[in-house]
Amino acid sequence: MMKEATPKSYRMLVMNTLAFTIAFAAWLSNGVLITFLISNGILDWTAVEMGTVIGIPVLTGALFRLPMGILTDKFGGRPIFTINLLVASLGMVLMSQAVTYTDFVIASLLFGTVGATFAVGIAFTSVWFPKEKQGLALGIFGAGNAGAALTALFAPTILMGLIAGGDMEAWRELPIMYAIMLSVMAVIFFFATENRKPDSSDRTLAQMLAPLKDIRVWRLGMYYFIVFGLFVAFSQWLVPYFVNVYALPLVTAGLFAAAFSFPSGVIRAFGGYLSDKFGGNTVTMWVFITAIIISAMLMVPKMTIESPGKGVMSKLPGEVTAVTENTVVVTNPKAGERTYKFIPQIGEFDKDTNDFFMFPTKKVTQVAVVQVGDKIGKKQLLIQGTTEIFFQANVWIFGILAVLVGAIWGIGKASVYKLVAEYYPQEVGVVGGIVGVLGGLGGFISPIIFGWLLGLTGLWSSAWMFVLAVTLFAFVLLTKAMNQPGAAK
Repeated sequence: MMKEATPKSYRMLVMNTLAFTIAFAAWLSNGVLITFLISNGILDWTAVEMGTVIGIPVLTGALFRLPMGILTDKFGGRPIFTINLLVASLGMVLMSQAVTYTDFVIASLLFGTVGATFAVGIAFTSVWFPKEKQGLALGIFGAGNAGAALTALFAPTILMGLIAGGDMEAWRELPIMYAIMLSVMAVIFFFATENRKPDSSDRTLAQMLAPLKDIRVWRLGMYYFIVFGLFVAFSQWLVPYFVNVYALPLVTAGLFAAAFSFPSGVIRAFGGYLSDKFGGNTVTMWVFITAIIISAMLMVPKMTIESPGKGVMSKLPGEVTAVTENTVVVTNPKAGERTYKFIPQIGEFDKDTNDFFMFPTKKVTQVAVVQVGDKIGKKQLLIQGTTEIFFQANVWIFGILAVLVGAIWGIGKASVYKLVAEYYPQEVGVVGGIVGVLGGLGGFISPIIFGWLLGLTGLWSSAWMFVLAVTLFAFVLLTKAMNQPGAAK
């Protein structure tokens, strides 16, 4: 850790952020690529198989974050970052040659290691800045998450352009493009940066891993599972979500996914500023509260509900003597005629309309269920009511709320790592690595859980039910931790 930031500090920050942006764009490329291959009939996979391959790079990146964080603390970020980028470029070359399911798995495992550049960059950034500026610096570095938006924005258009000539195998050129970008970035990074290690770089492995015995580390990992893991999961899951729920073209779905990813990455710097000013715990608490509210709104699916509505029963026994479009007449030998009025229909909606509905709309119908000459008893049903409720889950409202929760998670990503740097200033690589592992595991496990919930419930919105549940759990952990003696603000 430096006592004050220098021009060289900011140059290192720029290079770290640029390299991480390229790395993140490549890391999450499977979300667009696999969806494209399945949508165009090139691959015939189940929802679970799709979710697994989409999540494999996230798993690899997650698992490698701890060892990469340790190596960065030991040898510095310059060589580790460079090697990581080159290994990932090799994985992309293998992806361009993939044919079988196993080929896709192996290639994804290899290029997924690029996700570990986060742990490298976090440690390599923190050594160049003093404690009071680490929140903002790490937030700026984390803005490299916007690389996911670049993939979501441009990859679908590139893929459609590649196959425009009718050659469906032309998709293989996209991984080659990623391989070139990663390789070029590795060369630039190596020659444009200067290596620096933390003061604790001479410690033994056992000493470096000692903080992992602290329960606080794992609690921070739980927080990061939400703000980062779920962000990664939805950066990829939103593409098939929009395609299936709203029947959007792949390119349009990619635009929506980019709109989700980009603000979340860019706003991370603002999250770092807020964390420096108000404290990491306080900011994280409000992130969770906001995410709980929004996910509760998003978990309501696009649906039509039909239920028995208000009907009309006879007050006296008798015989039906007349039935019109809005009345039923019943004659009782002693009381005479009694007319029961009803309204055939109130309200209207078209489930296939493109009109905008913010709130649920309903249609109420009433239909006579008796005929002239029927003998009826007291309290017998004469007119049956039916209520239909339609909730459009408008794509624009859904998109705006998704962007908002993505941005909120972006702030949370910075606030969690502000706590890492504050509690463990000499072990940012190790602690940041394990926190990153748990966050990355969230990015891997969540799409699989989404696919399982989709198969179980048949509802795409069940993914947001999962978000609500885990965020509530983390919020309880956080509020308890904030009340402990010595807790950061």
